[in-house]
Amino acid sequence: MKAIRRFTVRPVLPEPLRPLSDLARNLRWSWHTGTRDLFRSVDPERWAAAGCDPVRLLGGVATERLAELAGDRDFLDRLDAVAGDLDAYMTGDRWYQAQTDRLPAAIAYFSPEFGITAALPQYSGGLGILAGDHLKAASDLGVPLIGVGLLYRHGYFRQSLSRDGWQQEHYPVLDPHELPLDQLKQPDGTPALITLALPGDRSLRARIWLAQVGRIPLLLLDSDVEENDPGERGVTDRLYGGGSEHRLLQEMLLGIGGVRAVRVYCELTGHPAPEVFHTNEGHAGFLGLERIAELRAGGLDFDAALEAVRAGTVFTTHTPVPAGIDRFDRALVARHFGPHAELPGMEVDRILRLGMESYPGGEPTLFNMAVMGLRLAQRANGVSLLHGHVSREMFAGLWPGFDPEEVPITSVTNGVHAPTWVAPEVFRLGARQIGAQRTEEALSVGDSDRWDSVADIADQDIWELRRSLRELLVLEVRERLRASWRQRGAGTAELGWIDGVLDPDVLTIGFARRVPSYKRLTLMLRDRDRLTDLLLHPERPVQIVVAGKAHPADDGGKRLIQELVRFADDPRVRHRIVFLPDYGMAMAQKLYPGCDIWLNNPLRPLEACGTSGMKAALNGCLNLSVLDGWWDEWFQPDFGWAVPTADGAGTDPDRRDAIEAAALYDLLEQRITPCFYDRGRGGLPDRWIEMVRRTLGLLGPKVLAGRMVREYVERLYAPAAHAHRAMDPDSARSLAEWKARVRAAWHGVTVDHVETSVTEATAELGTTLGLRVRVGLGGLKPEDVEVQAVSGRVDGEDRITDATTVPLKPVGAPDPEGRWVYEGPLALDRTGPFGYTVRILPGHRLLASGAELGLVAVPSEDVVEAAGLLMR
Repeated sequence: MKAIRRFTVRPVLPEPLRPLSDLARNLRWSWHTGTRDLFRSVDPERWAAAGCDPVRLLGGVATERLAELAGDRDFLDRLDAVAGDLDAYMTGDRWYQAQTDRLPAAIAYFSPEFGITAALPQYSGGLGILAGDHLKAASDLGVPLIGVGLLYRHGYFRQSLSRDGWQQEHYPVLDPHELPLDQLKQPDGTPALITLALPGDRSLRARIWLAQVGRIPLLLLDSDVEENDPGERGVTDRLYGGGSEHRLLQEMLLGIGGVRAVRVYCELTGHPAPEVFHTNEGHAGFLGLERIAELRAGGLDFDAALEAVRAGTVFTTHTPVPAGIDRFDRALVARHFGPHAELPGMEVDRILRLGMESYPGGEPTLFNMAVMGLRLAQRANGVSLLHGHVSREMFAGLWPGFDPEEVPITSVTNGVHAPTWVAPEVFRLGARQIGAQRTEEALSVGDSDRWDSVADIADQDIWELRRSLRELLVLEVRERLRASWRQRGAGTAELGWIDGVLDPDVLTIGFARRVPSYKRLTLMLRDRDRLTDLLLHPERPVQIVVAGKAHPADDGGKRLIQELVRFADDPRVRHRIVFLPDYGMAMAQKLYPGCDIWLNNPLRPLEACGTSGMKAALNGCLNLSVLDGWWDEWFQPDFGWAVPTADGAGTDPDRRDAIEAAALYDLLEQRITPCFYDRGRGGLPDRWIEMVRRTLGLLGPKVLAGRMVREYVERLYAPAAHAHRAMDPDSARSLAEWKARVRAAWHGVTVDHVETSVTEATAELGTTLGLRVRVGLGGLKPEDVEVQAVSGRVDGEDRITDATTVPLKPVGAPDPEGRWVYEGPLALDRTGPFGYTVRILPGHRLLASGAELGLVAVPSEDVVEAAGLLMR
């Protein structure tokens, strides 16, 4: 029989065990070994059955066992120590509190998904795991973040396989009362609700759930409340589910509702109000509109409010392709804003212009969330050095007249939260060298360029560690593979072969990620005979563990999975290659440490960062990857291998795959397997061990989320907070008026004449030229602009590369025609072909970049011909 109503019955803990409840409801347990060990000792079997989730564990522990623990002095002493450690962690000063600069009082961090722990399945892939690692690292550093997201009642889907290897999706219902969450409540005990207005006099209400991630509160909005109509109750049903209107409502709830939730949370708890708002990808971009509406209610007009919002906003883009950006029909967006819907005081046309693709090749009928995110943020970044370059080119149309390298999008390379992803065995090896506390600090703070102590670890210890991790992975794979085959309909009698799957002494390759086509899951199958020879080599075999999910609507990705599964099902090779369904955090935490090689073969440059290889590297796994994302930035032969890229303009996709697959096989056959299997005098693979050592000691400190968050604080959050404080209402009005005046006058800004003190076509290194320029300012004043000399080496088409800019100074008063003369020096500091030009940019103390307005004036062709541009 089926229950007509469901309750969550929570245990009543004996008084001495009450701290267990606080420990279970702070997600620091997900990365704190001491807390997890304590919960495991409560009931080891039930701990495993509960998926290592303390809330589920405590919900099922027998009353007799709780009574026994309440009288166990040793357990209570351990409980007191762990609870005391959490209290010290929550209240003590950390890295952020030791900084002398006046940093933001608080930062609100918005993301559509958060991967904190498998016990809170609110993530689909890298974006969510990155967001979770960002919160954890901020907690370790003491950064006062407030996380904001949505609570999806079905999370992302669970994956299984049909008998013929086709992906099956399942959407189990999540009960918030059974998750490590608490409802945010008003002082009278009623749930705190936020409300959005919808067309047709309807409303979308959401309650606010609080997940405590160490020191960081994470607010999750949930529309499944009785006050909503059935359609509105389902807005937060699934992550990345539904059609366009469904997604639009999710993003309105995340952005607009998220700001309102932050205001309620700060009011109820006394938490400092955020000075900086960080939009993690465009999904949360509507938060800027809500903040504009707040300021307009306080008396600012739209333009002034926009400037105030921009000053304190940071936007991070994660996609390297336009297809990865959310775009909505303008008519759909217009219907949800304005007099009869949300933000009724805002002019719909102004909202639509923020998301308009107003550049060559743009689609004027669509509303682009990333474009809006960039227009609402004064500071923006990509997530690796290469992705920053790709992003500047992709969005260059928003800053016409500027070379891509000057587009104001910087980069902060992602990092990973080492305490979450480093295996306990790796941590213990580090603790034996330098002590547990120093190891913990090294993994969390990320303030060192190298871990020299790794050099002191004996070769034998490194090799034994790697083998033990490989052995643990083999056991994990067999257990998961057996469960998968049972789901596919196999009986126990058919599965005896699984006991021989994988070998703890064989070189193990891991490949696990989402399965869009550009990640090329099946590149390894390009030459199946050659792959089979690698798997079954009599002296130097390899074995491969593969996992990944295709989006439910991506039949192409599902076909790739089926192709690989069918190959792995072949009795000839199934002991050497496996596909594990339902890839998630719990699997990943076993997979990364147990692999010797982490394989990544995307189409370059379509991997924005790709952090899975970072997690593998922190466990001594070597990377084998196309030079894309973070690997392009930090690859060294000491850390692994680079798959050559066949990305020439004349190479068709099929030929490119063939060339790169052949290069992958060559590396495995000729360099990687000999390095792993060849033994030195001591019977150990000396070169391999040295590469593991260098990966840990030199690459490890670079890939930490602690390093990443410190960069965000120093390079983006702190400047945004300073800009926010400078942008008082009068300054915001003044800046908005100035921008309007500059835009209106810019058509009259011209570079009319350029001359230098040297007229020859050659000059000696170290020469300084005198530059004299006559410009028209179109009614603007010298304090409204910056006139610059731009110089550097020139290529074969006379384009300046590696440019240096020098401001020129006005001389005297304007001539009778209103022209101004600017002068300045131009140093010839590089040999070879050298060139210069002159340009005029808007200039104001409150601009973050001279390119911010997208306005630039350069010499006309006539002026160029008369200027003598090149020195050769």
